[in-house]
Amino acid sequence: MTPSPRISFVIPVYNEQAILHAAVVDLRARLEPFGWSYEIVLAENGSRDRTVAIAEELCAKYPEVRFFSVGEPNYGKALKEGILAARGELVICEEIDLCDTDFHQRAVELLDGGGAAMVIGSKLIGGAEDDRPFVRHAASVVYTGLLRALLGFRGTDTHGLKAFRREPLLAVVRACVVDKDVFASELVIRAYRAHLDVVEIPIRVIEKRPPSINLFKRVPNVLKSVAKLTWAIRLN
Repeated sequence: MTPSPRISFVIPVYNEQAILHAAVVDLRARLEPFGWSYEIVLAENGSRDRTVAIAEELCAKYPEVRFFSVGEPNYGKALKEGILAARGELVICEEIDLCDTDFHQRAVELLDGGGAAMVIGSKLIGGAEDDRPFVRHAASVVYTGLLRALLGFRGTDTHGLKAFRREPLLAVVRACVVDKDVFASELVIRAYRAHLDVVEIPIRVIEKRPPSINLFKRVPNVLKSVAKLTWAIRLN
């Protein structure tokens, strides 16, 4: 039986045929100097292009790459199932258009030596650089403000890069009740509410392609999910 890797990279993918192969090859190359034992878990969700075929090719070529599909466009469900399927002691939730190995290295150091249970790569904390279009940066600021007002969120960012010790976070992951875009927020908020040691570090965001789903089309579903999350959190 193949030994479990120490680190699991969980990456939701949706309609990523343009960058999936190159991103995984590049990530493997940039991880090599660290000498880590790792796996890359591609959590496909409802792609209508060649993403599935490319993921299968990557799995066949690289033994450290795994792939599964949730069968519907649902980022949060894919991320949650990827975390639950991960075999590593440490889990790093990545985005296929980022693959930030500088964050990986800093996060692993904090998880190993700093006593942190979770490390968040924040786009909005002091020292961060957000090179996305202004409207997307502004949306992130407004969204964080909404989480603070409704749920008492104490951090600056919930989406994007995060790393954590899998064992202490499993109960938190299983307790999450929302999916799609808001799962990541619920995971972070519940980690804070569980009094786990959550650390934020600044990152620079440079995306490799425009978002796969239009920002404004996401707003109604995000608001519905935030309302559901607020109800669930306030009852607990």
